[in-house]
Amino acid sequence: MCRRFTQLLTWRLVVDLYRLTDAPEPPAGFRASYNIAPRQNVLVVGRGNHGPEARMMRWGFIPAWAKTKPSETRINARGETVASSRVFKSAFKVRRCLVPSCGFYEWQEQPGGGKQPYWLSMRDGRAFSIAGIWERWHPEGSEPVETFALITIEPNSLAAEVHNRMPLIVAQGDYEAWLTAEAPNAQNLIRPYPAEAMKAYPISTRVNSPKNNDPALIEPAS
Repeated sequence: MCRRFTQLLTWRLVVDLYRLTDAPEPPAGFRASYNIAPRQNVLVVGRGNHGPEARMMRWGFIPAWAKTKPSETRINARGETVASSRVFKSAFKVRRCLVPSCGFYEWQEQPGGGKQPYWLSMRDGRAFSIAGIWERWHPEGSEPVETFALITIEPNSLAAEVHNRMPLIVAQGDYEAWLTAEAPNAQNLIRPYPAEAMKAYPISTRVNSPKNNDPALIEPAS
């Protein structure tokens, strides 16, 4: 499961990374964050009428057919079943998205009890994209709400040392295919990212608080 990640990007970097056109200003609410948590509004890049389009969405997937808001929304979708799941298959078919990130957190079970958080990122420090799916839910009598879930998969050898799942990371050369390809072709992109391109190290347990957005969160634990 992935339940916390970072989004440490300037708007110019987002524009360049996704080759956004006609995007002079960021969406309202966009800001860099060291500690994005479920139910927060997050910058997401989806398929627009004229190419990739960035907008803010709430992290916590609500299917369009839901009559009422679920007590707990789904923040992750399993890559192994996302194309067939009753909850996710419609979104996977036509509403896939990319979630900009610079790193994500996972928690390792400790022999004596408790969990040690780790930060995982690219070895060279560059930004990357986590695969997601999104949906527009229209509650009766209210404005539509756009929500998303991250896709998780079996871990690569590096992430497996920390946790038994990891987010699906999409290589930059596959961005267009992930957003626009037919579902069977998109399924071919559901695979672990190369472990040798990534790094991981233990960090402070202060990341457990979603209100803590301190840059020191991603510093190695002393």
